[in-house]
Amino acid sequence: MKSICVFGLGYIGLPTAAMFAHHGANVVGVDINPHAVDTINQGKIHIVEPGLEAIVKQAVGKGTLKASLTPVHSDAYLIAVPTPFKGDDHEPDLSYIQAVSKALAPLLEKGDVVILESTSPVGATEKMVEWLSKERSDLTFPKYHQPDNEADIFVAYCPERVLPGKVIEELISNDRIIGGMTKESTRKAQEIYRIFVKGDLLETNSRTAEMAKLTENASRDVSIAFANELSIISDKLDINVWDLIELANRHPRVNILQPGAGVGGHCIAVDPWFIVNQNPEEAKIIRSAREINDNKPNWVIGKINDQIDRLKSQGVEKPTVALLGLAFKPDIDDLRESPAVTIAKKMLENQSANILLVEPNIETLPKDLESGKLVSLAEAMEIADIIGILVAHNEFKKEPLKNSVAVIDAVGII
Repeated sequence: MKSICVFGLGYIGLPTAAMFAHHGANVVGVDINPHAVDTINQGKIHIVEPGLEAIVKQAVGKGTLKASLTPVHSDAYLIAVPTPFKGDDHEPDLSYIQAVSKALAPLLEKGDVVILESTSPVGATEKMVEWLSKERSDLTFPKYHQPDNEADIFVAYCPERVLPGKVIEELISNDRIIGGMTKESTRKAQEIYRIFVKGDLLETNSRTAEMAKLTENASRDVSIAFANELSIISDKLDINVWDLIELANRHPRVNILQPGAGVGGHCIAVDPWFIVNQNPEEAKIIRSAREINDNKPNWVIGKINDQIDRLKSQGVEKPTVALLGLAFKPDIDDLRESPAVTIAKKMLENQSANILLVEPNIETLPKDLESGKLVSLAEAMEIADIIGILVAHNEFKKEPLKNSVAVIDAVGII
């Protein structure tokens, strides 16, 4: 397995492609974004991830990594494209996987390996096989209920489970779940990941692997929802939630997480809905957790609006509010599903205050926030009447706050 084609060169696909290339495989990364392709072929990266650019530069220089708008035949194909929602009902949108299947099918030859990494609802790997088999009736594909059967193409599901900011380290060290459609598919996929993965390669089938990924993130979502709900209750009872959690966690069997402005990112804020969508009657706790976390930004907005109303009652016609942080977690540039972005959008739409946006990890605002003003932390601290701390970036922890401003700290920095 010396040649690998990776579909999707985002926060997961690009680091994965780079790691394979860094460890000797010949890799072609495919993306529909010409800017991303051009940037990578210059030995640069279009995302923020510590340590990644040096690896990409070296691999491109050696000729083991190339980005392209079109795929090429390879021994193995990895698919790491988005799986967003359709509309507002949280139905999974598998159109990106379907599009890759159509582009990939003409290239397939007997013995090739296809691995889906995209976080997906249970059964997505089987659906991908259906799309591939329709395009290539001359090849035999594996079936989920026939794990011992032979097939021309080996297919597996292997979810990513890395932490933004530590992706390079965790790609190597984390255990991976390898869910083959057949036992031989599992073995072939293990052979591929063993190129650079030092963690255990855990064997299972495709459906269990798909559900394991969703379960991991739903579990974390439920835990965060408990902390977020606790913060709302504590505020009502005039209790410092940070002190409360610290004290409760001194119990040897209690480990409460830290509350925040909500839950964001491409995994935890999305994946549990896949379970709820497929199991609406059974997934009661998972649904409740999602609703609690999705509503937390509205609670933060309410706290900010309380301070705006207070200042207006004191004669300040239009207070200035500085919102600190837009990323979905500290010290990265990733804004996907970020609760801070939700808060910023609604505050800008409300127009009850002058809104300043502070995000040290980006240079320009996304389109849906273009009506806002991106400023430095120093400028915001100088003129703000109200400060909303939405993300615990390290830069914010170092900045002393003026005693004269109202502060809504959603993440416990102060």
